[in-house]
This record gives sequence, C-alpha cells and structure tokens, in this order.
Amino acid sequence: MSESNGEAVAAVVSATEAAAEAAAEVAVGGWRRTTGIAGLAIGVVAAGAAAGVAIERLTVGRGMRQKARLALDSAGPYGGLRGTPGRAYAEDGTELYYEVDDLDPDAESDRARRRRRLFGRKAPAPVTVVFSHGYCLNQDSWHFQRAALRGVVRTVYWDQRSHGRSGRGVAQTRDDLPVTIEELGRDLKAVVDAAAPEGPIVLVGHSMGGMTVMALADAFPDLVRERVVGVALVGTSSGRLGEVNFGLPVAGVNAVRRVLPGVLRALGQRAELVERGRRATADLFAGIIKRYSFASRDVDPAVARFAERMIESTPIDVVAEYYPAFNDHDKTEALAHFAGLPVLVLAGVRDLVTPSEHSEAIADLLPDAELVLVPDAGHLVMLEHPELVTDRLADLLARAGALPAAATVDGYGSTSSSAGPG
Repeated sequence: MSESNGEAVAAVVSATEAAAEAAAEVAVGGWRRTTGIAGLAIGVVAAGAAAGVAIERLTVGRGMRQKARLALDSAGPYGGLRGTPGRAYAEDGTELYYEVDDLDPDAESDRARRRRRLFGRKAPAPVTVVFSHGYCLNQDSWHFQRAALRGVVRTVYWDQRSHGRSGRGVAQTRDDLPVTIEELGRDLKAVVDAAAPEGPIVLVGHSMGGMTVMALADAFPDLVRERVVGVALVGTSSGRLGEVNFGLPVAGVNAVRRVLPGVLRALGQRAELVERGRRATADLFAGIIKRYSFASRDVDPAVARFAERMIESTPIDVVAEYYPAFNDHDKTEALAHFAGLPVLVLAGVRDLVTPSEHSEAIADLLPDAELVLVPDAGHLVMLEHPELVTDRLADLLARAGALPAAATVDGYGSTSSSAGPG
C-alpha cells in the first residue's frame, strides 16, 4: 500500500471514529449506552461521506476549509430572494411564515385588461403556484425556480412548521405531540386560505413537501376538485419509506433503523450539547449532507454550501420530532384526487433519500402524469439541475393555464436579492 493510500485509509477510519466519539461525547447519565449505539450507527452512515472528507483533508487544511466556507457564505447569492411576507396560523396556533411573489405590475395590468374584456368586472383571480419544501430545508430551497418565475406568475413560498422563519410547532412544544404528515396537510390548507383565498392554484412539493400536498388532497378533496389545476411532485413518495436503505449495506441500514428513532429522541433532549458537537464535526456533516443531497461530481461548491446551511439550520430536536412521521406516511389512495389534472412527477435517478422507484410508483397510479427521471441527480434535484427542473415546471404551468403560451421563463432567472418584490 502506498503512503498516500495509507493516509487516505487512516483518514477514513479517523473520520468514522470521530462520528462515534461525537455521539458518545454528548452522552449524559442514563442515556450513555444509547448514544454509544448511536455512535456505531452514525459511523455506518458516515463511512461513505468520510471517504470524500478524507481525500479533502489530505490536500486542504482545516483553516483553509473554514476560510472557504466563510467566502462562500458571504459571496453566495443563493437564498437571498424575498417576497411580500405574510403569516398564517395552524389549527394549534403555530405561526406559519410565507412570502408572495406577485405578477409584474405591467404584465398584470395587460392581463387584467384582457380578463375584464372577457369576463367583465368580475374577472377571475390569477393562478397562484404554492411551493412546499422538504425535510430540514426551507422555502429558499426553491431559489432557482423562484428566480425564474418571479414576475411571470403569482407564487407563494412557505416554511413548514419549525423550519425556516415559521414558529416552532405548538403541538410539539406545548403538548409534546409528534408531527404527522396529516398535520402538515392542514398547515398547507391554512397557508392557502391566507395567501391564495380565491382563484385556481398549482401545488408544487419536494420530498416532505410532496407528502404535504398529498395530505392536503386527502383531507380536503373538495379544494382539489374546485381549485387545483396542476400538481408537481418532486423527489417524493406516497409511502413505504420504511423500506428505503439510504444506499447502505443491509447490516448498516438495519442498525440505523433499529436505533435511530430512540437516538434522535435522546439527542433532541440534549439539543444544546448536540449542536456544539455538530459544529465541532462540521467537515464530516458536510460530507454526509453532500452525499445525500447530490449525485453529480461537479456541483457548484456555492450551491452545496447553500444546501448545507439550510440543513444545518434545522435544530436537532426538530429533526427528531419529524422523523417518525415518515415511517407512518401512506397517502397512496390520496393520489386518486389528482387524476385528470396536469401532473409532473420528477426525481433524481440517484436519489438515496426518496429513491426514484417511489416516483415511478406514483406515476403508475397517475398514468396521465409526466414522469421525468433525471440521470446523475440526487435528492436536491431542483438545486443540482435547476434548468431542467424549471423547464419541466414551466411546461406544467403552461398546461395548467398558469403561464401564457408565449411566456418566456429563464432557466435560472436573476439571483439578485433586489429583483422583484420584497
């Protein structure tokens, strides 16, 4: 074995051991044994990511990596787009933050005149496109699609409970109740009622956001029948998530499934200590995030860092209180409410979180849907291949009547934080 190969192997071992030590360090009192098991499970998950981190450690010093992160954080334009803010309130009182990007005033005045000529004074409201984000993300995960669509169509972006700028879930903090996908569907209904109380709507959801859209349809079929004119389900699943192996060997995934729910509960009870541990092992977590977010080798480092910041910003206790909901999620029957609508089902072929087979299963139940499987794409396909996702989304919006046939949608749009409203 060459000296350089030996160093790489040693670095992989070191990184994996560091994961176990990080879990063990947060052990306190009676749950020391639990976090010891957690260390083993996290070590299994970390091994793949650690290989990439190890190679980087051979060539780039820690101080240099920290400086690079700071440079990306200060220069990266991603996530800076803002709209007109609003707040909705869930059934339990949780404050749900949303932003609206309205139509360009000049374009809207032309459309308004045309609508008045056709319908008289009571012209119908414009189509509103409502975007729901995934687990451990926030509304900024739609950055590229937002940049391309702003001014062209009325859009709403919101942060799910306990994510982004929304409030912590009242049912979780006050009543110690678990999060359920059904609850998220009702949250989305509250946002629709506040931000788009009338007119046709298109529902777009990524990962957990797609599950939220399904839960809305399950609970409020009349809303879908009367107002929804299109649906996009990106990198999501209608159920059977307990069978996903996350790209791990059988022994590894079985260990993770066995201990992870209890481990997350234990870590959530020591959130402050765990957050310090996350910061101390930032390199390893960055490797894990990249492995489970992207598949391409040439992802823009600024985009990768943008995704990393969103995921890092989700507190460990929020991660813990959401996790059990996915094993219970089953909204296969709710898909029937989308039959006959323009539907886009899109996924990355190399998605390790919600494998593309789950999107194929959705498309099998909606035979009129457009199924798009993106090669060399992982879970955050809308960040990894933004032009392709925006193109297919724009086509869906045109079919749904949300965009005029002659509308031009730039694949990226402006990344300026001053573009458009807000």
